[in-house]
Amino acid sequence: MKKQLFLIAVAAVALTGCKQPQPEPEPVSDLPEWYYTGGQLGTTTNTSSMAFRQPTPATDESGMGVAFAQGDNIAEKDFVTNASGRQHGLGPVYVRASCQHCHPNYSHGASVPEGVYNAKDQGNGTLLVVINPATQAYVPWLAGMPQLFGAEPFKAPLNPDLINVTWKVATDEHGNKFADGETYELRYPEVTMPKEAVYVYNQGYRDPDGLLESEGYEIKLENTIGVYGTGLLDAITDADIIAQYAKEEADGKLKNGLNPAFYAGGFQTSGYYKNDQQWGPKRFTYALTRGPLQDAAGANAIWNITNVTRSDRRYHYLDLNGTIYAEYAAKDPEVQAGFTEYVEKIDPNHEHAEWFTDDMAANIREFLLSKNLPAEMSDDEFTQVMVWHRGLAVPAARNVTDSAVLRGKELFTQIGCDYCHRPTWTTGADEVRDPNGFFKAGDGKLPRYPNQKIWPYTDMVQHKLCMVNDIRTGWCRTTPLWGRGLHKKATGDAYEARLHDTRARNVIEAIMWHGYSTESDAYWPTQQFYKLPKEDRDAIVEFINAI
Repeated sequence: MKKQLFLIAVAAVALTGCKQPQPEPEPVSDLPEWYYTGGQLGTTTNTSSMAFRQPTPATDESGMGVAFAQGDNIAEKDFVTNASGRQHGLGPVYVRASCQHCHPNYSHGASVPEGVYNAKDQGNGTLLVVINPATQAYVPWLAGMPQLFGAEPFKAPLNPDLINVTWKVATDEHGNKFADGETYELRYPEVTMPKEAVYVYNQGYRDPDGLLESEGYEIKLENTIGVYGTGLLDAITDADIIAQYAKEEADGKLKNGLNPAFYAGGFQTSGYYKNDQQWGPKRFTYALTRGPLQDAAGANAIWNITNVTRSDRRYHYLDLNGTIYAEYAAKDPEVQAGFTEYVEKIDPNHEHAEWFTDDMAANIREFLLSKNLPAEMSDDEFTQVMVWHRGLAVPAARNVTDSAVLRGKELFTQIGCDYCHRPTWTTGADEVRDPNGFFKAGDGKLPRYPNQKIWPYTDMVQHKLCMVNDIRTGWCRTTPLWGRGLHKKATGDAYEARLHDTRARNVIEAIMWHGYSTESDAYWPTQQFYKLPKEDRDAIVEFINAI
């Protein structure tokens, strides 16, 4: 059976057009179960630079190989600002033009260099998070993921050329040095942005709270995650995730406990997606804002990152307030001068009479705020994207018989890393759920992963690490570790780009950031790691890079 699965995976790669040579499989007879990180239905044996691009065996066994390849092609190519043709509809404002831009070779985003924040850099998947530091809430005059580009005549809500990233160094209680003399560096980003970078400010908008005028906002970086394996995480049952919360609350091991908005003596309503228990606990994004997968991650991003509409999203992603950008773009003389030519291409038959009145400002406003825009992505194309997204395999673990890796696996558990980075889950029946109703349970449109033992190394719960210039709110979902050791091979990135803002350039830096503060939930295991001899520290690094 295992040899058969290997042959299926190889055939699947050929279907997707990947030209990389296939690596030799490890001897089947010697493979432990944790080699199959995504279970028998979700693992690819390809660990080359194309590892994150492979379909799961379940995708091909379900006859979805062609749809997967078509979805892969949509995700890889840039959308364009045309009003018709292949992958049209980009804009009027947008964050990036393609999935591949933020997820190079479908890995997490590349590390961000110091200097001007260049959103045009291929692989720069680190998004800007602009917040009110007093409340940790997103500012109302930008989107949660601010758009950095505009399709003429529209202007970008934020000018990335005026945004700068500076990398600073923090020193921990050990002086960034192990007892045996080996040193490490703990860097973190600081982002500066003048108010003149904000389009609506330049158009005369004034924030009632004065945060924009005083430049009292904060800007943080938040890196994209790898998109592979998300279908498997979606297949974990709600009951098992809720049981994990209950276990961690009962254990009382974590200094900061659980996010009370999600769990406090029981699962809170706000912990459920859409505040509706039928959709279960939130499970995707660092902030645990999304879930299930069919209304999360790629299903959301293929719309709000590009602003390409579809039948279930016939409106634009603009700002948190919902109307500020539209109001000030409508009054912009340059936007007014080019709007008629722009909208004629979108609606040549003038089916939307409200876009063609004598009041140009009203025309622009009505267009930007419309809830009944033409669907630019077809239902078939969206289905193909979701077959691809839900069908991306997890690369098998590497070097699973290596003595150092096995020693590292043992130590990973001994020092307590496996408490938050829970090694394994078993999926349930995997009845595909979609709050939008686009996909229906049992319709057979998407790959499924029932009853699979998987090894993502996450507890699917948020914790606090209390780092310098920390993530928004301080609460962050435990990032799955599977496959992350292949990031540099897949992307060509100079660093491993670990943690939420790419601050950690390698595993050692990532681990030591976990224990920077005595208030961190991971302080104790980090101190145990610090006390290990170099050979054992290196073994843990080898293990983490192998899974």
